[in-house]
Amino acid sequence: MSAEPALLVLISCPPDAADGLAWALVEARLAACVNVLPGLRSVYRWNEAIERADESLLIAKTTAAGYPALEAGVRERHPYELPEVVAVDIAAGLPAYLQWLAAAVR
Repeated sequence: MSAEPALLVLISCPPDAADGLAWALVEARLAACVNVLPGLRSVYRWNEAIERADESLLIAKTTAAGYPALEAGVRERHPYELPEVVAVDIAAGLPAYLQWLAAAVR
């Protein structure tokens, strides 16, 4: 039995919000797992100015079918006006892991 399509979802956020957001996404079964990578520095254009921010990067694992709910959950809980939420297809992976991922997401 093949697992349903899976995604890695990249989410940047302030370091003080990272653990709480990761926990909330897993607790709500919107993601099977969320890795929190501290020490990210972002440089970006916002309101016609170049900005710099220290952030954490969240890597959430979810299913393609579960992505809309995860995106809505991030938008609801994220402190930024326009959060970075970028999904990347998982082309291949350990079948047992992908099956666990699908079972962990509602």
